[in-house]
Amino acid sequence: MNFIYTNGCNQDFIKLCRLLDDYLNEIAGGEKNRAQYIQYNTLEDIHDVVLAYADNVPIGCASFKFYEAGAAEVKRVFVKKNFRGTGIAKQLMSLLEKRALTKGFCKLLLESGAPLVEAMGLYQQIGYSVIEKYGQYKDLQESICLQKILGK
Repeated sequence: MNFIYTNGCNQDFIKLCRLLDDYLNEIAGGEKNRAQYIQYNTLEDIHDVVLAYADNVPIGCASFKFYEAGAAEVKRVFVKKNFRGTGIAKQLMSLLEKRALTKGFCKLLLESGAPLVEAMGLYQQIGYSVIEKYGQYKDLQESICLQKILGK
């Protein structure tokens, strides 16, 4: 298992994001049911990515993008199904948090939802707390927003 830092243009990251979208479509009952969220998951503004590899095959990713001074938004966290439950997501998030600190961020925000039971469990287990919905998610009923203050 190895991890690398890269950016949103990395082809392995893009492929993993497509798998993530397929997974989210499956949970939501189709792309149509999550259409309002798709616009917030583009890769153009993502410059910080962590990728996980097993035997040189990409198996997981996590990223963040600038949100506001001192805060970044976690985006596109995903681990392939056969590797879930092995601690890879925790490692990805830990590396992502370290990267955010080195970039001057003291807080990470993210949006998730109740149907993403595994993800919600992970985030709360590693210290993220539910907060009031922020930004573009304020009026999206299914959204659950979380944050973590870094360096504590």
